[in-house]
Amino acid sequence: MAVPAGVDQAGPCVELLYVDAVHGHCRRPLRECLTGRFEDVAPVRTFRWSRGERHFPGWYWAATTGRHVGFESWLEWDRLLLMDFDPSVVGISSQPFWLHWHDGERERRHAPDYFVRRADGSAMVADVRADERIEPKDAEAFEVTRLVCAQAGWRFDRLGIPDAVLLANIRWLSRYRHPRCLHDPAAARLREVLSTPGPLIVGADTAGDRLSTLPVLFHLLWLHVLTAEDMTVELLGARTIVHLASGADR
Repeated sequence: MAVPAGVDQAGPCVELLYVDAVHGHCRRPLRECLTGRFEDVAPVRTFRWSRGERHFPGWYWAATTGRHVGFESWLEWDRLLLMDFDPSVVGISSQPFWLHWHDGERERRHAPDYFVRRADGSAMVADVRADERIEPKDAEAFEVTRLVCAQAGWRFDRLGIPDAVLLANIRWLSRYRHPRCLHDPAAARLREVLSTPGPLIVGADTAGDRLSTLPVLFHLLWLHVLTAEDMTVELLGARTIVHLASGADR
């Protein structure tokens, strides 16, 4: 889309307002915030639910951080699941800051949905919105956010509706994301059994009683210690071929 009127294409003059654990609400120029650990900040907006409202806010416990992360819709929740499952992600925060800028007529502001830190130290800012729900004012805010992120050296993604089959599989595995699902003896047996690819249920039965081995197997899939056939193609099932992931220890 075209750059919004009044916005400098080389990078809009932007200030960030965020919540500092020591000083509370801070508002500073973007250039002073480039090394900030925004994956650790508290949300700048409160997540509230009221009767009759169409949106669906809540808190999701992220295995990546061991902390709760807020969401404001089912789609944001879905995207949180996928970020939590991504092994390259090491930090996630929701509503990390307000971006304040002037559009040539008045001051504007926008709070991106997520700030994500990756294992290589890079950062991503994400807004979550389905294609058909992007209004002109949203598109303008997203474009300004993209320009700001380019100026800061951060990646910007506008995330829409994910692949349905992949999402269904990750939703299932997320039930087993908590470390309490890890039982070391069963995990060791599963690693050994599934060092040779085989059907999911056969591997669980070979490793022991499936009632005790299946939760561990799903937890190892969540951790990417085990891997399954392309989870964007079919739902996980008894005949899904599972094997030890490349580089995982037996």
